Formats: sequence, C-alpha cells, structure tokens
Amino acid sequence: MAIILTKDNFNQEVLESDKPVIVDFWADRCTPCKMIAPVLDEIAEERSDVKICKVDVDSEFELAMQYGIMSIPTLIAFDKGEISGKIIGAVGKAEIEKLIK
Repeated sequence: MAIILTKDNFNQEVLESDKPVIVDFWADRCTPCKMIAPVLDEIAEERSDVKICKVDVDSEFELAMQYGIMSIPTLIAFDKGEISGKIIGAVGKAEIEKLIK
C-alpha cells in the first residue's frame, strides 16, 4: 500500500528513508493518475525493497511547488534523500520499475 505524504511526514518518509522511494505526485481529478495508481499499488505489494508514496498536489500544494511539479502524474525517485530519476505522465509498470534500479 502506498504511503500518503504530507509536508509533516515527507522528510521522514522520503528524505530520511533507508530504502529507495518513488513519490507519485497526483490529483483525484486526473484520469492518467488514476490509471497508474493500481500499477503503483502492485509494485508496493510486490517489492519490500522500495517505498511507494503519494502526494495529492491539491492538498499539498507547497510540496508540489517545492519539487517543480507542472504536470501530473509526475513520479520522482529518491535514493538516500537525493532525486535519482523522474517520469512525467502515465507509463507502464516496466518504466516505473526502471526508476527503482
């Protein structure tokens, strides 16, 4: 299950994580976001070596601005607190998993 992020838990869950993290910047009004949500949930279930997290850009506008989110969905991979990759738009599972490696 994906971890819901807010400005209050972002540092702890993402920047201080001992595992790689994929953060999905999304919104409920976004059809492509809804299309990749089950894929992200599937990855979260299958892989204990990575965290899947979600930021609702409508309720966490400051986080979205901090990371320069202009289009959703945007997936940003973090490793040891640093950005290690980014995908903008809805993509398949294979593309998302490439972010993890």
